[in-house]
Amino acid sequence: MVERRAVVLLSGGLDSTTSAAIARSQGFTLYALTFDYGQRHRIEIEKAADVAKHLGVTRHIVVPVDLRRFGGSALTSAIDVPKARSLAEIGHGIPVTYVPARNTIFLGLALGLAEVVNSTDIFIGVNAVDYSGYPDCRPEFLEQFERLANVATKAAVEGQGSFRLHAPLLRLTKAEIIGLGTKLGVNYGQTHSCYHPDEAGRACGRCDSCQLRLKGFAEAGLTDPIAYQH
Repeated sequence: MVERRAVVLLSGGLDSTTSAAIARSQGFTLYALTFDYGQRHRIEIEKAADVAKHLGVTRHIVVPVDLRRFGGSALTSAIDVPKARSLAEIGHGIPVTYVPARNTIFLGLALGLAEVVNSTDIFIGVNAVDYSGYPDCRPEFLEQFERLANVATKAAVEGQGSFRLHAPLLRLTKAEIIGLGTKLGVNYGQTHSCYHPDEAGRACGRCDSCQLRLKGFAEAGLTDPIAYQH
């Protein structure tokens, strides 16, 4: 039987963890890629390691890409993280927590790893339903990147296979994502979603990411197992 390998972007968050669990359930051998990009919520890197171990990934690589050199985001520079916004506000416009070109950068590096490990499948946990309006989480972006992958790589040009970009959560609500992950045995107590945790790693409970996460657990009829400040 031919081994099916997949590169999975693993931030340690709820969505990327569920996406990786889906890849595993489909029979892929997992190569997990996590980025240390200077994010203020660095605890997610530790959580990604826990998740990778739990999912039994073959190889977990943490890549340093210091996006603080660019700044331009509340996650990589001295810009306040928005707190206590209404769901209507969260769903309108592109917030200051958007990191310029982040998913383009991450997927480019994932594509390089995929070529090296002889994989044509890349999984990313983006979502276009319960999300914060990031332009690099939209279907249009994913479609265009997949096209790019198939003209920019030796593997594709030499006919060794066509690259496929999997976004299994793209059209699911957060509640549906949590329900699916729970069925797949995801331990959400190992994950982290907060943009502004305290020194103990507790989630703030008030940033956009926390609010969307809490809303998802409530709508799924489940209790979020992580610790919150509020």
